[in-house]
Amino acid sequence: MRISYLVLGVLFTALIAGCGKDWLGGNPLGRWTEDDMPEGSLEGQVFGIYAGLRKEGTSGLPYVAIHNIRADDANIGGGTGDEAGAGPIFDDFGYSTNYWLINNYWSDHYAIIALANNLLNDADSLETPTELTAINVAEAKFVRAFAYFNLVRAFGEVPKIDFRIYSQDDAIVPKSSVAEIYALIDEDLTEATGVLPASWEDRYTGRITRGAAFALQAKTHLARSNWSGALAAAQAVIESGEYDLSVPYDMIFREESENSRESVFEIQAYYAQNNTSLGITLASRQGVRGAGEFDLGWGWNVPNELLLDAFEEGDARKDVTVLYSDSVNTPYGERIPGGLERAYWNKKVYTNPSIRRSSGSRQGQWFNFRIIRYADVVLMAAEAANEIGNTDLALDYLERVRARARGANPDILPPVTTTNQEELRQAIRHERQVELAMENERFFDLVRWGIDVETFHAAGKTGYQLKHRLLPIPQVEIDRSGGVLKQNPDY
Repeated sequence: MRISYLVLGVLFTALIAGCGKDWLGGNPLGRWTEDDMPEGSLEGQVFGIYAGLRKEGTSGLPYVAIHNIRADDANIGGGTGDEAGAGPIFDDFGYSTNYWLINNYWSDHYAIIALANNLLNDADSLETPTELTAINVAEAKFVRAFAYFNLVRAFGEVPKIDFRIYSQDDAIVPKSSVAEIYALIDEDLTEATGVLPASWEDRYTGRITRGAAFALQAKTHLARSNWSGALAAAQAVIESGEYDLSVPYDMIFREESENSRESVFEIQAYYAQNNTSLGITLASRQGVRGAGEFDLGWGWNVPNELLLDAFEEGDARKDVTVLYSDSVNTPYGERIPGGLERAYWNKKVYTNPSIRRSSGSRQGQWFNFRIIRYADVVLMAAEAANEIGNTDLALDYLERVRARARGANPDILPPVTTTNQEELRQAIRHERQVELAMENERFFDLVRWGIDVETFHAAGKTGYQLKHRLLPIPQVEIDRSGGVLKQNPDY
C-alpha cells in the first residue's frame, strides 16, 4: 500500500505533539488534517524525512553496533549465537564485506539522503518560496549533513549524492574524497544554523532546531580537530539559553524526560496498543534478553568491566548506566533475574514497566533515541577550549557537568583544578567516557583522539589495527554499481 508523505506528516505530527505521549492512556495531541497543510509547502516531505530517521539503520541495531559495540568498554552481548556470528565482526574487528548490520547502515543512511535531496529539488522549483520553505530546506540539510557525517566517519570516502535520483543508474557514482564530503556537510550546516528556529511550538516538539545544527556542527569540527570552530559552534548552543543541565542525571533516560532541556537532538518514537506504531527498535535491540516479563529485547550492546571500572568512587552515573542481572534495580524496583546470559545490560534504554503493561508490549518501541545531549555539547566546548589553551574556560565547562553528576553529595567527584593542558585533556576525555557511556560516542572519540590502537590493545582487543577505523564498503553496493564504487583499502 502506498503511504503518502502527507500521511507520514500527519502521523509524525501526532508523534511529536506537545504532551503527545500520555503513557497511561489517551491519544496524542495535534493530529493534522489536509486542511492544515499550507498550500505549496514542503511539510509533508519534511515529515517523511523524520520518518526515515526511524529506519533500523539510523535508529536501531546497525547504528548501535557501528557507534558503540565497537568501543573498548562495550561488548556484543546478545545470545551465544549472536556472539558467535557478530562478535568476531564488532568485538574482534573481523569486518565482513557482506553483513546485514553494515549493509543496512549504509542503505538506510542513503535512503534519508535521498529523501532530503528530493525535498531540496522540489524547493528549487517553487515559484513562491516562503519563510516556512526555507525552514523545511534547513531541516532537510541538517538531516543530510547528519547522514553524511555518519557515513564519512564509518566508511571514509563515500559517493556524494546531492541531487535527486530518478533511476537507479543515477546513483551509480564513484566515491568522493573525505574533504568533499565534509565540504557538503559544512555547507548544509552553515545554512541550517542560519535558518532553523531556536525552538518550536509545543505541537512540534522534537523537530530540529538551530541548537541541534550548531551541536552537530561542533561535532563535525571536533572530528577534524578544528578546535576554534568547534568551540564557537558549541558556545552558540550554550549561550542560546534553550538548554541546560537542570535534569538530574538519573532522570535523563526515563520516558518522562524525553525532549527535556537536556535534549538537543532526539529521534522521536510513538507506539500504542491499538496498532498505531511509529516506533523504533533502539530499546528492543538492547533490552534484557530474558524470558516472560523480562523478555525485553535481544540483549545486544552490553557494558563490560572496563566501563564499570572507569567510574570514580561514588559516581552515581554508574548505576544509571548499568542494569544488573540478579539484582533489584532502581528506579522501578524490578529484580532482574539471575541465570541470564549477561551480567550487565545497557540501562539507558531501560523502559518503564507501567508503560510496558499499558502498551501491551515489552519491546520499548515508544522509547526516543537521544542522539545529542546538552552535556555532550558542554564537554565538546571544554575539550575545544583546552586544546586552544583556554584552560580556565575548559575547567568551567568541565565542572558544570561534574557538578550535575555530583548532585547534593560534596564528598564525590571533586572539581578538577589542574591547569596543565595534558592533565586536563585526560580529565575531559575521562568525563566524556563516563558521562556519555553507552551513548554511541566512545569509538569515534578514540579514533579522533588518535589513541584507538593503544586503547584497544590495552583492553585485550589486539586484533584492532589502523585500517579498522573504517568499515568495508558493502559488497552488495559495489556489485550494484558494476564496479564503479571501489572497495576501501585493505579489504
